[in-house]
Amino acid sequence: MKILIIHGPNMNLLGKRDRSIYGNLTLEEVNQMIKLKSKELNMEVELFQSNSEGEIIDKLHGALDSDYKGVIINPGGYTHYSISIRDAIEVLNIPVIEVHLSNISKREDFRKQSVIAPVCRGQISGFGLYSYLLALEAFNSINENV
Repeated sequence: MKILIIHGPNMNLLGKRDRSIYGNLTLEEVNQMIKLKSKELNMEVELFQSNSEGEIIDKLHGALDSDYKGVIINPGGYTHYSISIRDAIEVLNIPVIEVHLSNISKREDFRKQSVIAPVCRGQISGFGLYSYLLALEAFNSINENV
């Protein structure tokens, strides 16, 4: 099973951003843990990070008619206002799981609403790195129950 993982804006700054919210791990360390978990689950992952809304949309468009069985996306700040990313997800014929390192429901008011979540299979937030690993486990369960 091949899963596309999209890290949105500012994820390249992990380890430098507010560590009380985002933790101490760098994006490379997060990616290494994702790779280890995916190997354990006999999955293949493609990892992609961009600070550009258009590049994220292009990557989602590329998932159409591909061999991906699902997408895990951390849309970062785009979570709260990118109707364009939402629309790109909505057209996909594969499940998408939205993830966040922090619990967006416990953050500032403007961060509590996701325009992305309604077009996703589910949302996992607040578990740091484990949000991604839980999403991989979810895809493993989805695949087993098909």
